[in-house]
Amino acid sequence: MVKLRLKRCGRKQRAVYRIVAIDVRSRREGRDLQKVGFYDPIKNQTFSNVPAILDFLEKGAQPTGVVHDISKKAEVLPKFRLNQTKVN
Repeated sequence: MVKLRLKRCGRKQRAVYRIVAIDVRSRREGRDLQKVGFYDPIKNQTFSNVPAILDFLEKGAQPTGVVHDISKKAEVLPKFRLNQTKVN
């Protein structure tokens, strides 16, 4: 199973995170399938590769709680919901 979750990067006391698609059994710093975004909690900046995130969500990937909240603020999830309603 694939999840969209955060991968810690940056230096000590100055963490930044990558939003990655990763296998559930991998550890936090493990090998990711694809980098799909970036999140800086200090500057409160977010960059998301929306087509890649939507592609993984359509394939059944589950976002973690924090990634879900970040995606909600970036308005990625409403696009996913619209795509689902158009298909059905």
